[in-house]
Amino acid sequence: MFDRLLDSQPYSLRQVEKDALLLPALKDLTRFHYERCQPYAQIVDAAWGGVQDWQGLSDVPFLPVQIFKEHALTSTTAPSMILQSSGTTGQTPSQIFVDSETAERQSRALVSTLRPILGDSRLPFLAIDTKDVIKPNNLTARGAGVLGMMKFGARATFALTSDLEMDEATVRRFVESNRGRPFLLFGFTFLVWTKLFGQFANGELDLSDAILIHSGGWKKLEDQKVSSAVFRASLRQRFNLTKIFNFYGFVEQIGSMFVEGPGGFLYPPNFTDVIVRRPGSWEVAEDGEEGVLQILSLLPKSYPGHNVLTEDRGTIVTTDGGLGNRLGKAISIAGRVAKAELRGCSDVIAAETVPQATR
Repeated sequence: MFDRLLDSQPYSLRQVEKDALLLPALKDLTRFHYERCQPYAQIVDAAWGGVQDWQGLSDVPFLPVQIFKEHALTSTTAPSMILQSSGTTGQTPSQIFVDSETAERQSRALVSTLRPILGDSRLPFLAIDTKDVIKPNNLTARGAGVLGMMKFGARATFALTSDLEMDEATVRRFVESNRGRPFLLFGFTFLVWTKLFGQFANGELDLSDAILIHSGGWKKLEDQKVSSAVFRASLRQRFNLTKIFNFYGFVEQIGSMFVEGPGGFLYPPNFTDVIVRRPGSWEVAEDGEEGVLQILSLLPKSYPGHNVLTEDRGTIVTTDGGLGNRLGKAISIAGRVAKAELRGCSDVIAAETVPQATR
């Protein structure tokens, strides 16, 4: 089932078809983690009455994302890598245990999701980051993002020095040497804005051949009154950069990317899905109603991160709209959830059901 969903065009299934394929696969994955991760089994027993024959995607047990910051949940005895969320100052990062099988699934998922944008050829790659962000066996979300995107690059060049200053000479050489052919830019949104956009003046760099993929850091930009529309328009004016793709993702479910498509909406590929819940009651919201995003994915096998209630608010804008040949759900992200809105869910599911010994 997983292979069928992964090998198809990423947005090719109507929602009813997608639901019919995802439900049995997600149920199997839940049972898999239930049998291999004792703390997860205790959560499912206490909060959902144990393993059942769940009738819909919204019935399958989920975990609040906060739990990965408080507990080490793993379903493998052979992790090859530990990923950490970036986190804010003073906040405990999530620890995500990835084994070779899950890493391979994540890699295949990235290829499937990005092929419609990047094609089948590896492109010259400029990371708007420092090479120091890649730390073997212990990656942050930033490092995992850069490492994942390097799979699409013929060779990697890093735009920032170790102290996060722009290496102007390196960037100019890269752009000049790749003039007249497509090349890939990748960076977290805040770094693209503050380092790339902030360092060069209008007309200094011609990035008309570039494809920019970016994510993260929107909260800092919103504080500076930089919206997505302002971001795109500014890069177009300064660099003649028009091929810009934002995506939504998070380290607790690495590899599950919702890439920006027509209308500025984000689209879950076939092997993932999204449910919107009303904060407080945690009932499923109607399409068009803003609530808390719950993300489902068939990728994680080394840890029970296949069904996660995030700390982000969003809306299902349309279903099977077909814009740009994209079926399934189209979503918009509204921002972070107030901690008070999540407390009821997290306290009940996480604090009361996982033994203190796992902390």
